Amino acid sequence: MIKISILYPNTGKFDMDYYLRTHMPRSIALLSAGPGYRGVSVERGLGGTAPNSAPSHIAMCHYLFDSTDDFLAAFLPHAAELQGDMPNYTGIEPVIQFSEVVISR
Repeated sequence: MIKISILYPNTGKFDMDYYLRTHMPRSIALLSAGPGYRGVSVERGLGGTAPNSAPSHIAMCHYLFDSTDDFLAAFLPHAAELQGDMPNYTGIEPVIQFSEVVISR
């Protein structure tokens, strides 16, 4: 299984309300219709390791697919729409990482 992580560093404004109520429902509707979709989770950064410190990432989204090819087949037809919506919730450049899930319980 492959995890696609979209990490938003805590370097600017992020409209979590818009992201959760508008962007993510649309993203889920589009990507979950693709092959190999297994799920998605969204996290809100709360803090760093030091007491009362800011989180390194303000938000994180993790999609699970059977393979990288499955994700690309689901995402690429909708890439312009989903990426075009980003200015509505942030100006932060996300960090994208593809990972192989080796343990999941």
